[in-house]
Amino acid sequence: MKKLLLLGFLPVIMLVACHKDLTSINVDPKSPLSYPSRAFFTSAQKEMADLLTSSNVNDNIFRLVVQYWNETTYTDEANFDLGTRQIPRQIWNGIYRDVLRDFKEAKKLYPNDANNPNDLKNQMAITEIMEIYAWYYLVTTFGNVPYTESLDALQTQPKYDDQKTVFLDLLTRLDAAIANLDVSGESFGSADIIYSGDVASWKKFANSFKLKMGMTIADDDNTKAKAIVESAVAAGVFTSSADNASFKYLPIPPNTNPVWVDLVQSGRKDFVGTNTAVNKLKALGDPRLPYYFTLDGTGADYSGATPGASSNYATFSKPSGPLLVPGSIGKITNPDNPALLMSYDEVEFYLAEAVERNYSVGGTAMEHYNKAITASILYWGGSAADAAAYLLKPAVNYLTATGTYKQKIGEQKWLALYNRGWESWIEWRRLDFPALVKPPTAQSVIPLRFTYTVPEQNLNKANYDAAAAAIGGDVVATKLFWDKN
Repeated sequence: MKKLLLLGFLPVIMLVACHKDLTSINVDPKSPLSYPSRAFFTSAQKEMADLLTSSNVNDNIFRLVVQYWNETTYTDEANFDLGTRQIPRQIWNGIYRDVLRDFKEAKKLYPNDANNPNDLKNQMAITEIMEIYAWYYLVTTFGNVPYTESLDALQTQPKYDDQKTVFLDLLTRLDAAIANLDVSGESFGSADIIYSGDVASWKKFANSFKLKMGMTIADDDNTKAKAIVESAVAAGVFTSSADNASFKYLPIPPNTNPVWVDLVQSGRKDFVGTNTAVNKLKALGDPRLPYYFTLDGTGADYSGATPGASSNYATFSKPSGPLLVPGSIGKITNPDNPALLMSYDEVEFYLAEAVERNYSVGGTAMEHYNKAITASILYWGGSAADAAAYLLKPAVNYLTATGTYKQKIGEQKWLALYNRGWESWIEWRRLDFPALVKPPTAQSVIPLRFTYTVPEQNLNKANYDAAAAAIGGDVVATKLFWDKN
């Protein structure tokens, strides 16, 4: 028996002799136990840029909602069917799971890196700014959302916070983040795909975004908006297109612009221009027309389809780009076309509006309006001469164009935001121009918000019910707190 026992223990003794540290057996060399903090930061930046830029109808249908593009065969999304593909769920999960969670994880890991204290402070502040940016899109899309109890793995049924309370808290957080930026220090370097870690650029972006947030609530609380806007402008906002917050895509997969993936790599023929957009550009003699759309099937003119209607791909103008349609001059379908998270022309439109609201931001409304339009035309490939001639047209010139300042600014801003459908949707709701008409076959009004997700309705029902009641109903016709007109 003793011999049997000894023989039984020999393999164990030999194993221990050969492996003094048995814990190494459980380590998978292909699955590291820790991850670099900057990888989470970069990933979250890309996910946010992809969400804003994508033309995939599962993720981002805003170019259809604001009637830049129309679908050719399957027209559910152009008619505001949000449920079949669960589009709200894609946006909700995309921001909470793929953006905010990664930024939160990055913050947890930064102190483990060998950082200069000032560099660490900048990393924290820049990540906070990007988090606030992501929250802005959640709140302006849905209204009340889980905020104080969100991103907690132990909280499976988070409460929804009041949308205005969240928005104001984001502004408080933004001020704190701006104050924590040290322009003499460094931050992320090349891990930051937007500004390559340049802290001064991030400070200018944060102030520009503060301007944007202030203008968003101008119709709800003009006094507060005025203070926010004036503070942001005094601290320094974008002054040229060189300041643009651009996410730089690469010319080869997998880090290419999602519009190229959706329109060129896929080989699909899903989108054409609408008559809403094409006819407006033609009527104004807008120099951006060939940069936005190709010639139509005749090869001699531009034409767009009726929003919501099934439309023949060969007949109408398509999004412009030589990789999609040889000979066209746009860049929207290029694989390395950068995503814009915020632009100089956008800032100048806000400043034009701020002047009209009697905010102390310097300049005249016409000066800022002209700078905005000129910047947009130059960005897309037009010339300074093109912009100057365009601004002299009676229907464009700020002194003679039709309507109130909201109409003048709203219509030109809609044209400038052509490739930023989500942004355009926010501004259309806020300014109420252009006067878009819902498709004849639409399932609803043009959405003023997106409905909550099906899993929230089923798995977080009590909080979902309370949130729906608080905002006036979980329907697309419900206006959010800042959308007053």
